[in-house]
Amino acid sequence: MSITGRFVILTLIGALPVVLFPGVVSILLWLALLVLAAGLDLILAASPRRVGVARSLPESVRLTEQCTSQLTIRNHASRTLRAQVREGWQPSAGARNPVQRITVPAGESRRMNVVLMPERRGDLAVRHVTVRSFGPLGLTARQLTITSPGTLRVLPPFHSKRHLPSKLRRLRELDGRAAVQIRGAGTEFDSLRDYVRGDDVRSIDWRATARRRDTVVRTWRPERDRRVVVVLDTSRTSAARIDNEPRLDTGIEASLLLAVLAQRGGDRVDFLAFDRRPRARVESVAKENLLSALVTAMAPLEAELIEADWSQVPAQIRSISSHRSLVVLLTSLDSGAVEEGLLPVLPGLTAQHVVVVASVRDPRLDAMRLERESASQTFRAAAAERALLDRAAVTARLKQLGAEVVDESPHELPPKLADMYIRLKAAGRL
Repeated sequence: MSITGRFVILTLIGALPVVLFPGVVSILLWLALLVLAAGLDLILAASPRRVGVARSLPESVRLTEQCTSQLTIRNHASRTLRAQVREGWQPSAGARNPVQRITVPAGESRRMNVVLMPERRGDLAVRHVTVRSFGPLGLTARQLTITSPGTLRVLPPFHSKRHLPSKLRRLRELDGRAAVQIRGAGTEFDSLRDYVRGDDVRSIDWRATARRRDTVVRTWRPERDRRVVVVLDTSRTSAARIDNEPRLDTGIEASLLLAVLAQRGGDRVDFLAFDRRPRARVESVAKENLLSALVTAMAPLEAELIEADWSQVPAQIRSISSHRSLVVLLTSLDSGAVEEGLLPVLPGLTAQHVVVVASVRDPRLDAMRLERESASQTFRAAAAERALLDRAAVTARLKQLGAEVVDESPHELPPKLADMYIRLKAAGRL
């Protein structure tokens, strides 16, 4: 049971006759009247236990996009339901109108739409609905919390897709769709032609020769379609917020752009989220399913407050691909974490694969090192300068070990990583 504002107002109004006619009798009479009115109103209220709730939710929605949670309220009681219904969404769901008044005649149902504007990526859960049933006088109400679970998966927004058209144009030019394709030694079949003196006899196509009754050889072109393995670090360093965005979310944006670009370029793409164990894995799938599989796997990822175990990464990559691949490691360039974890295993990776280490740089460091108007700003500038020097030293060490490094601000990391992929492909290093 709960009381309403009307009951409070009625009680205050009753204070006037009690003041005009003071005495125990007037007070008891007024209290009895209040109790009688409240009890009668409570009895006449429809029982919330006779209320049925059905929920309808979309399976997923992209971050910053709007969706609707639909509740169907059915009144199984013999009285009209005058209720206030509240959905129990967590604050990050961005529910605009979670509390609504609704009137449902006996034996009928009504729909209630709650507008959601999620504010964070991941799985959002709602477990219950609270129904507060008012009497006809609106003085008191019966209240019951009804279990009605639901889950909404909020997918990464993929803001970096705006860079995709320009990168694809460059990739098409590279692949020869807008330029003349160059033939040469390689392992991919290109075409058939007549045999000329000096051709390798191992290139003779005997079936085509038998059909045409003339010696025919196969020509080959350099192999361009390779395997790209994207490894996203989900350890404690990915929890840092840079430009009001977790480093993990920036890594997700960069991974999505690179994966879609590489697949459109004909390469096979695999994704692995890892710290001490795999948190998510997406293997090469059909072209139309890759983006959907990636965003679904990435949506529930959260930064784990543990150190990454880089010694397990080479084995994880071998389980994905035993051939030479482009391995992209999205991690932090913090000197301590890299020197103790990544550097010892990097030589083994660069010996077999082309390795790119991508990281997010905090643009505030560049701004802080230039601010020296006060003593405190001078100390902060010195700290920022020290951090940038350590970062430059780590970058130089990674390059000495054979890795390429992309170290950019959050908004620049996805397109710069895509540019690195295109440059490596153009240079024939993939």
